[in-house]
Order: sequence, then structure tokens, then C-alpha cells
Amino acid sequence: MAAAPRPNGTPARPSRRTVLRRSAAVAGGAAAAAALSACAGPGSGVDADGRVRIEVWHGQTDTGRAAIESLTAEFNRTHPRIRVDLGGGVLSDAMLQKITAALASGSFPDIAYIFGSDLASVARSPSVVDLTDTFHSGPVPWKDFWAPAREAVTLNGQVRAAPALIDSLAVVCNKKLFRDAGLPLPRPGWSWDDFTTTAAELTDRARGVFGTGWPGVGDEDTVWRLWPMIWDLGGDVTSRDGRRVGFEDTGLRTLQTVEALVKARSVYIDAKSGSEQMYRVFLSGRMGMAVTGPWQLPDIRQAKVDYHVVPLPSYSGRPITISGPDTWTVFDNGEARVEAARTFVTWLSQPAHDVRWDIEAGSLPLSRGTQALPQWQKQEDDTPGLRVFTKSLESARVRPVHPAYPQISQSLGQAITAVLLGRSSPAEALRDCVDEANAALLIPR
Repeated sequence: MAAAPRPNGTPARPSRRTVLRRSAAVAGGAAAAAALSACAGPGSGVDADGRVRIEVWHGQTDTGRAAIESLTAEFNRTHPRIRVDLGGGVLSDAMLQKITAALASGSFPDIAYIFGSDLASVARSPSVVDLTDTFHSGPVPWKDFWAPAREAVTLNGQVRAAPALIDSLAVVCNKKLFRDAGLPLPRPGWSWDDFTTTAAELTDRARGVFGTGWPGVGDEDTVWRLWPMIWDLGGDVTSRDGRRVGFEDTGLRTLQTVEALVKARSVYIDAKSGSEQMYRVFLSGRMGMAVTGPWQLPDIRQAKVDYHVVPLPSYSGRPITISGPDTWTVFDNGEARVEAARTFVTWLSQPAHDVRWDIEAGSLPLSRGTQALPQWQKQEDDTPGLRVFTKSLESARVRPVHPAYPQISQSLGQAITAVLLGRSSPAEALRDCVDEANAALLIPR
């Protein structure tokens, strides 16, 4: 998709959170074609001099593109027997559709940047390489990766992709608006009741000021903000046996929290995909609190917003958040190319290289080894609030790598939107959501 303009008129980094993700809503239907192809792509990829060529569809633009290009150039210099070519011609938001078509035709890259929420669908193809042995015995100890990074690439006990990017959600506050309203800044351990009350007190409709915002499209960006609330109450995406959703009871209270924001008229509802409008309201100084991730901090600092970062509120008082990791998924184009692809993705995950990707592309360290590096410590020292996002990884959970997740997400997204727009009560919206999602879980996969 086209990048949205930044406040200064230059194009923004790929809307990573258009993010979380519109493609999830179509993944289920697209996966069927992906599962059909067991063929390897054409050609051995080995040059006459024995050098192995592999193709990577990276899906990045702007800062992310520059970062992966720089890292790839270094890899090619230091690995003369392997040549990595970057291509794909599509941004990450559209990667699922392109890789699905490529798998169906039998002509696909060696590596593609796949959203974590799409991995279960893509991994149904027998052309996806099992990386379990690669990462369990790789240069970075498997348990050194943050738990969300490990969980996002693990399906049925197998590592089906390499961790590529990790993030977390927290609340960024506009300190000036808090001062104007005479309110203290939130502290760790605050509650969702505190959040809704604070949002109402920050709201000044005469000045066009909103307490907070919420995406109102019904896509994954709408949905993933609700999962930490459901998990905190003891719910889950699916039941233990996988036959029903796991939020039939807990979902009601979370939707009632959303309804409280609506009734107080304290929430800006972004009706456009990507949440760019919502973030523009925050960057213009007309929103008190934004639930967002570390990718937004560069734009917030560029807009000269005086800000404060605090962990997500909870119902229980225990810290919890969500992470939306992405992956480098490897495809089987023959033994030589698979081995070269394994080498490249494990090289990217090593702290010395990961830290460059994190700093230049605007994400968090994949592993504790990266977190401990002086370069990352300096990045946290130089970026107010960044350390809150990193620490949040200790309590972060991820959406399950489940083939029915796109249908569950779509149903929940419709429920949240119905409440945001006043079309349904929380109870009615949840009932419709549960009925649809449970029906999707009964489909054999």
C-alpha cells in the first residue's frame, strides 16, 4: 500500500500497523491456494563459479528498506559464496496475496517477510521450510529470543520461520494536555477504569481534543488492542480444545470498556484503514493518549510532542501487553538455496546485526543478547519512553499461530466496530462474534 505522508510532507515508513493487520482478514481464503503447491521454484540458483543466489522479498520501504539493503550488502561482502538479491516489488501489507499466488504457480522466492498473523496460513504449504533444527542449534540460543518472538514462529511444536521483528503496545501521553487538564501522568499499574476516566477528563470537544483514539475499521489494527484486555481477564483467543473461542465471557467486559469511551464521547474513531488519521490527531496535539508501539516514537519526536510512555492499563493490576512479531519465512527451492537462506536468516538474527535493524527500522531487540548491547542501551537512553516498550516484552503475549485466526479476528473486529459506532450493545456484538467465530473453528483444516 502507499505510505501515508508524515506531518512534514515526506512519506512515512510502511504503515507497519496497517498493519496488524488487514491481511489477517483475508488470510483464510488465500491459504487454500498456498497449500496446493509442493513444487520448488525454477533453477538451482547456483552460478557457474559455485556461488548460490537467493531471492528475498523484503516488503520494506523508506527506513526499513534502507536498513535491509545495508545489511544485505554487508552479508554479501562477508559471504562470497552466497549472493542475496532483494526484490518482490510489493510492500509487506500485500505480501500474503503475492506469496500465495507465487506458491500456487510454483515460482516463489527463497525468503519472504510474512506477518506473524499470516504464518499459519502460509505454513500450510509444503514448500515452507522447517527451521526447528536451524534455530534450536543456531548462533543465537533459542531461549535468548524473547518469548513472543519464539511463539510467533512456532506451529505445532515446529519452528516454521525466523523471527524478523518484534514490538509491543503501550500508552503514549501528551504531557501538555495532561497539564492543561490538571491531571497527573499515569503510572505503571493503572487500571482500565483509570484509563476511561482519564480519557473523559482530557476530552475538550470545544477545542477538538479527544482523550484517546481507536481504529474503527474492524481490521486487525482494531482487534489486537483488545487481546491484552481479554488475556488479563483470563480469556484467550480459543478454548483449550480449540473448538470454541476463549473469550465468550471475558469479552463482554472488554467491550463494555470500549462502550464507556464511546458514551463519554472521549474516543476518536478512525474510520480509515491504517490508523493514520488517528495518529495525525495525536501528532497535532489534539489527543491525550494513544495506544501505540515503538514505531510511532520517531514521528512523535519529529512533531515535537512532549510525551510520556506508560505500560498498558489492566483489570488485575498485573502487567500485560501484546506483541505482533513478524517473520522471515524460508521456502524450498532446492538444497543449496535452502542452506543459503538458512545462513542469511540466522545471520540477521545475531545481535550485532539485529541491533542495526532495530535502530534503523524502528523495532525492538529480538533477543536479550541484542538488548544488552551498548548500541541498544544508547538507543534507549536517547529515546525517551523506548525502555518502557522493551520492558513490556517481559509480559507480552502473541496471537496464536492458528489457521482459523483470520476468521476469529474478522468477527471480533466487526463486534468492536459495532460498539464503537453505537450499532450494537456489547452483549449483542459479542453474541454475533462468538457465533461466527465458533462456526469458523468447526471447519476442518
